[in-house]
Amino acid sequence: MSRYTGPLVRKARRYGVMLFSNGNSKQNAFKKRKYPPGQHGRSSFRSLSEFGKQLQEKQKARFMFGITEKQFRKYYDKASTMEGVKGEQLMQLLERRLDNVVFRSGLATTRRQARQLVTHGHFELNGRRVDIPSIQVAIGDKIVIRTKSQKSPLFTEVKKAKDSSVKWVNADNGKLAIEVLALPDKDDTEQLINSQMIVEFYSK
Repeated sequence: MSRYTGPLVRKARRYGVMLFSNGNSKQNAFKKRKYPPGQHGRSSFRSLSEFGKQLQEKQKARFMFGITEKQFRKYYDKASTMEGVKGEQLMQLLERRLDNVVFRSGLATTRRQARQLVTHGHFELNGRRVDIPSIQVAIGDKIVIRTKSQKSPLFTEVKKAKDSSVKWVNADNGKLAIEVLALPDKDDTEQLINSQMIVEFYSK
């Protein structure tokens, strides 16, 4: 299954939660129409089976982090080999994606924008230019916007923005730099997703 590149508001309405950051202009559209898209949207919310709920949680996570089904399954399989609670390990792997760290730090307003910025080669990781959004960051990693890119209008407003309050990364928006201080724990991961239901979905 390919990565979804269509309107996130449509998916947000489908799953009943915002799949983009607060403050996004699309937030108002979601608030106005908190029902599924389509001709019969207002009346199409229905009781889901347990399997349906599990599938919905998996899809929410996929669309929120902007990854394909194949990628998501790889994250789950990797989490299954790690020590600790499987669902928590899955969410940690998703949070450690480079594009997510750029988003969490405040250097991008959405994960989708963060992925595009990374793909276009605007960042360096530990002194080396990178363009792969799925790279897993580690403790001590240093991420900076390339000198060539810092003058871009894309980052003009970022320098004025408030630094991120995410405790596991140190973001200095003035210097357009990020340092990974720790690995995200359960409280640092996306709270709109029930990771245990995802584990149950794949365990069938």
